[in-house]
Amino acid sequence: MKKYRKYFLNKLGWFAITFVFAFLLNFILPRLMPGDPVAAIVSRLAQGMSNTTGVQAIYEQYSELFGTNKPMIEQFFLYVRNVFRGDFGFSFSQYPRTVMSVLGSSIWWTIALQFPAIIVGWLIGNTLGALSAYIKGGFDKVLMPISIFISNFPAFGMAIILLVIFGVNLKWFPTSGGYGFDMIPNFSWEFIWSVIVHYQLPFWSIVLIAIGGQAIGMRSMSI
Repeated sequence: MKKYRKYFLNKLGWFAITFVFAFLLNFILPRLMPGDPVAAIVSRLAQGMSNTTGVQAIYEQYSELFGTNKPMIEQFFLYVRNVFRGDFGFSFSQYPRTVMSVLGSSIWWTIALQFPAIIVGWLIGNTLGALSAYIKGGFDKVLMPISIFISNFPAFGMAIILLVIFGVNLKWFPTSGGYGFDMIPNFSWEFIWSVIVHYQLPFWSIVLIAIGGQAIGMRSMSI
């Protein structure tokens, strides 16, 4: 019982340390990046304005809104308070949408992409891993190096490779979006087919990574 308690306390401790570092990096890294996101928003809003005083007033208003005019330590405590209240503020890239609004509109697309991809990758990977363990020979010698190589790719790296090959060079699939930009979501076959076509590259980028890792694990267990 003591060993189990020590194990779980150790895991919990590492989880807490990872959480704190992730929390700090999420605050620090955007502030170390060059450029001023508030200035970018103001420049879009102030297009055609020749009154510099008016532009400066807009800049100060949005600096106050985003809290970028405050000392760094004060920004951090505001960040901590808002995060624990579930308030992530406004999106810089999609202003005036809130961050929660952006996340809310994306979460179902993410689930619809990730869950089937993980299941398919798990099924194919475990099947190939078991076959590799029992058939051996050339099949194993080819499958294992490929699986090890692919499993070390991050999903976004695989996505870029597939995008360049099948989206940019061969032009078989679109390079962005969840469906055609000229379409309104509905239950027509045309819209459904557009979603299926846009789904392919991100789906297979996740599946291929999952196949590699699952195949390695199943081969080891089977042997």
